[in-house]
Amino acid sequence: MYVVFCLFNHVWVDVTRHNSNLPPLAVKNPECLGLLHKVDKMKDMWIQHYCILKDSCLYLYSGIRATHAHGGIYLHGYMVREQPYGSKKSTIELRPPSDEFKTFYFCAENPNENKRWIVALKASIQKWLPLHQALQDYMSRPSEETRM
Repeated sequence: MYVVFCLFNHVWVDVTRHNSNLPPLAVKNPECLGLLHKVDKMKDMWIQHYCILKDSCLYLYSGIRATHAHGGIYLHGYMVREQPYGSKKSTIELRPPSDEFKTFYFCAENPNENKRWIVALKASIQKWLPLHQALQDYMSRPSEETRM
C-alpha cells in the first residue's frame, strides 16, 4: 500500500503541476470556478483572482484569459468556514491543519457565491480525507505489520 501511495502522490503532484500550466478554461472537470477576492495582508487590500477548484487544489489566475495559474493552494487537511474579516461580513476562511501553514481569506461577489464556494471547498477536501486517514493509519502501524 505504501508503494501505491508514493505512486499516487507522485501522479497527483504531476497532475496539479500540469493543471497549473493550463489556461483556466482548459482544466477538465473543475469542482468550482469563478471570481474570488483574496486578502493581501501586506498591501491591506483584496485582490481579485479567477479561481478553479480541482481535487482539493485551488488554482489562482490573474483572469479568465490567463495562460497559466500564478498560484495555487493545496487544501488537504484545511478547514473551511464562513467568517467575518475586517469590513467584510462574510468571507471564506481556509484554516490549515497546523500553524506552520498560512490561513487564507477569500470573498466572492456576494453571500450566495460565498456559500457556493464553501460547499464546493468542503466537498473537495472531504473527498481526500478517507484516503489521508487510511494512509495515516497504515503509517502508524508497527513496522512488522507493514513489511511486504
